[in-house]
Amino acid sequence: MIPKECKRLAEVDFPIAAVSRHGAKEKSVRYGHPSTLHLWWARRPLAACRAILMGLLLPDPCDSRCPEDFKVRARNILPRVQGALGSSDLDLRHELLRFIGDFANWDNASSPTYLEAARGLIRAANSEETPLVVDPFAGGGSIPLEAIRLGCDAFASDLNPVACIILKTILDDIPRYGRGLGDELRETGAKIKAAAEKELEEFYPLDADGSRPIAYLWARTVTCDNCGAEIPLVRSFWLSKKLNNKRALRHSVRRRSGVRPVVEFEIFEPKRDSDVPLGTINRARATCPCCNLVTLPERVRVQLAGQRGGADVIFDENGQRIGGTRLLTVVTVKPGHQGRRFRLAGEQDYLTLRRVQEHLATLLARWEQGGKQSLCPVPDEPLPPIGTLGFRVQRYGILRWGDLFTARQKMALVTLARSVNECAGQRAAKEIAGLAVSRLTDIYNAQGVWETTKTQVRNLFSRQAIAMRWDFAEASANAEQAGDYQTTLETMIRVVERLPELSGGQIQQADAAAHPLPDTTAAVWFTDPPYYDAIPYSDLSDFFYVWLKRALPQHPLLRDPTDSTNPLTPKQREAVQDETKQDDGQPKDRAWFERTMAQAFAEGRRVLRGDGVGCVVFAHKTTEGWEALLSGMIDGGWVITASWPLTTEMATRLRARESAALSASIHLVCRPRPENAPIGDWADILRALPQRVGDWIERLQVEGIKGADLVFACIGPAMEIYSRYCRVEDAEGRTIPLGGDPTATEPYERGFLAYVWETVGRMALEQVLGTAEARARNGGAGALEEDSRLTALFLWTLQSTEIKDVEAASVEGEEDEPEAEEDDVESPKKKKAGYTLIYDVARRFAQPLGIHLDMWEDRIIETEKGVVRLLPVAERATQLFGDADAAAMARRIEQDVKAQRNYAFAFMQDEGAAPAIKTRGKGKSKKESGEKPETPIPQQVTTLDRVHAAMLLQSSGQTNGLRALLREEQQRGPDFIRLANALSALYPKDSEEKRLLDAMLLAVPRN
Repeated sequence: MIPKECKRLAEVDFPIAAVSRHGAKEKSVRYGHPSTLHLWWARRPLAACRAILMGLLLPDPCDSRCPEDFKVRARNILPRVQGALGSSDLDLRHELLRFIGDFANWDNASSPTYLEAARGLIRAANSEETPLVVDPFAGGGSIPLEAIRLGCDAFASDLNPVACIILKTILDDIPRYGRGLGDELRETGAKIKAAAEKELEEFYPLDADGSRPIAYLWARTVTCDNCGAEIPLVRSFWLSKKLNNKRALRHSVRRRSGVRPVVEFEIFEPKRDSDVPLGTINRARATCPCCNLVTLPERVRVQLAGQRGGADVIFDENGQRIGGTRLLTVVTVKPGHQGRRFRLAGEQDYLTLRRVQEHLATLLARWEQGGKQSLCPVPDEPLPPIGTLGFRVQRYGILRWGDLFTARQKMALVTLARSVNECAGQRAAKEIAGLAVSRLTDIYNAQGVWETTKTQVRNLFSRQAIAMRWDFAEASANAEQAGDYQTTLETMIRVVERLPELSGGQIQQADAAAHPLPDTTAAVWFTDPPYYDAIPYSDLSDFFYVWLKRALPQHPLLRDPTDSTNPLTPKQREAVQDETKQDDGQPKDRAWFERTMAQAFAEGRRVLRGDGVGCVVFAHKTTEGWEALLSGMIDGGWVITASWPLTTEMATRLRARESAALSASIHLVCRPRPENAPIGDWADILRALPQRVGDWIERLQVEGIKGADLVFACIGPAMEIYSRYCRVEDAEGRTIPLGGDPTATEPYERGFLAYVWETVGRMALEQVLGTAEARARNGGAGALEEDSRLTALFLWTLQSTEIKDVEAASVEGEEDEPEAEEDDVESPKKKKAGYTLIYDVARRFAQPLGIHLDMWEDRIIETEKGVVRLLPVAERATQLFGDADAAAMARRIEQDVKAQRNYAFAFMQDEGAAPAIKTRGKGKSKKESGEKPETPIPQQVTTLDRVHAAMLLQSSGQTNGLRALLREEQQRGPDFIRLANALSALYPKDSEEKRLLDAMLLAVPRN
């Protein structure tokens, strides 16, 4: 057994780059990966979980308390995988870390050689008993799955029933029944499919020429208030963008006297993009193809609400279509022919839909006649209330979960769910077969998108939201491809067969804030908790839950353990910030969430053994969020000993571009704080802080960690020197809290974390602008002006950690997909150029460094809705040059330099110094507009102003003026070139600012 005092590998070192690389690559793995078993949001990469777990479970060989027996056994195990080892303990540490990095590779995860070595190392470190790994927010099961892969015992719990079913499948069913479960599933699936196909065959008829429909492309419709025409709501008329099979729709208008105009379609082969007509709907504004008038969003909503979302065709009593959704195109494949074919909808297609509706109505009528004693065959449970994060479809009449499906989809899913419920066979196979029905609904619904580049139906949950789709694609349930039950089940079977035979884990539906395990039972407490209101897990999972209940009725996990009357997933005790819901009469606001998380951390401390170790994954992007998390951990009795940023997101994704979105998830390693922990001395902690943070910054930069990832990864070592004490006091006995008022001057009011952010900021400035910046405070000697320091700090924080040798991959559940929410009725404002930081982050760094944000508002930054934007240089042209063009300004600068007088800019208060340059008109500063700023806006020209002026001269090709300015700056001193070089290193490689700076620096005269 590892001695309690012995450090674990994850507390001293970790292969950040290797694990991050494998974690990012893992996102492109589709076949056989556990994430493809069933969608769950924000699932942790297996590579990161596997690597961190090994780091938590293995001792550091360089620690004097590391058992000798472990080192001997490790030296026997590792050569079987990676060759001979060096003789020193440091060599052994390096080889263990290399093994962890290599084992993070998905290709090695099921390798018998690597598995045997990994489990052997875990046994060598924990020889007395098998370690128990506990995850109270287990979700999709990444952490407990990797625990049992390593030969540990695992206890996984979650409050959400959908998560619990996924966990049971991965951690219990698959390990218990092994590879034979795949064959059982194929047999069970074939029976279910055969039974369902027999009932559904008439609803998916073949074409007369033998072609099989694989998808139906629909458009919701509204009536034009002007001409009365039916407007098909279509975003794009493209059908296929494949090079050898380009197809699109174009429309014409048939007009007859006394009859409303009718939009007709034809399929054609476009030669160029401009041949394809524009869509008829944009941000809920519908344009009539017949009269070109626009129906406003309010009317679109009212009309679709009258159709309960408009996903179904409306027929008259004679069976003739009179409204509702319109079938635009049927996509078919023909045996013996390659590629997709497209045809227009015909009368037979609508006759089929009419039969479907009649059959469904009969089914529901029988249920009502039976007294509604059982669940309604079609989900009639309500959607969450309007205002719930991620939901806007309710405004269009989609009020019940069944409204998200067409009549044919409802009929198919009802049939499949009943077939699963009635099928005989192994319990595990039946459970997974039911889960397959749930998984199928992600693609088989009336919100699916037709992917024109791949000519296939795309799943609903490309993001963590359910958005309105005006036109949608309905997959065929009998198509034997995406959208078909057997195809879905076969994807899940690949997971069953890809996972090696593992020992099973324990699964329990439980509240993390009231954990069911007894005290001191876990060796590792490792979890990825929810983050405030980032993802509405329970509301989203209801989409799957309503069908799971019907496929697997009476299943013990498919319930709300806290409220037996709740027909949906648990909401009251779910640890998510959601003000639309209450717990014991109190709104589930930010304070409620933080209290609940503190309870969960305290429970984790309770169930962990005294010699155990914990890890909490966190990726919140505000300092306030971090303070709340850390407060909960400290109050719960934890000591934070390390923090490792594992970068599994691509820097090129939408959220990361030009903002400080975290690309890394910070893994906080922690230990139980002893009950008799001493009181810490504030002076000692303050002295130790710069060295600890500085060492960690240097260590992380070696791994390529940058910007916001680096900032938050510095929390671990900083927190270790603070959280090891029961409390920290200053010389007067006043307690120094973790957080506080960052504007205060006294430590007992300001709080420890304010000093952490300040220390990181100072070290950042020291790195990019020189040592004088670290010592400078409030414009001290040797420092550049505030605006230069603010710009440098801003850009430093925005740097993105890069993962080398990894191609970007899209993943189920990613929130950064390009599809916009179609029901946003406000025209999206054009994104302003420049770079952005959350105001909270900018303020926390700027304030302690003597930088006054309000002083630079409208000069180099702009703050709006809690976000600070660093103005691009191009936007400062009028501010610096006034109404004069670049040529006039260049001449003026040449004259000023020749006359040996300082050049002036338009924003300067003393207009007499620059008579040829006019002051700003539009976009006045607070002072010019009469609004008094908190801090007076400085009118003197700064080094940053002069660098920006030079960049603008470079941009406009004013060579003579630029050379004159550069010569003047060389004589003035080194600050200009120092700042220009620093900014060149900080701006993104492909930015216009960097291009201008580099070109300008090439023009600097050489001495």
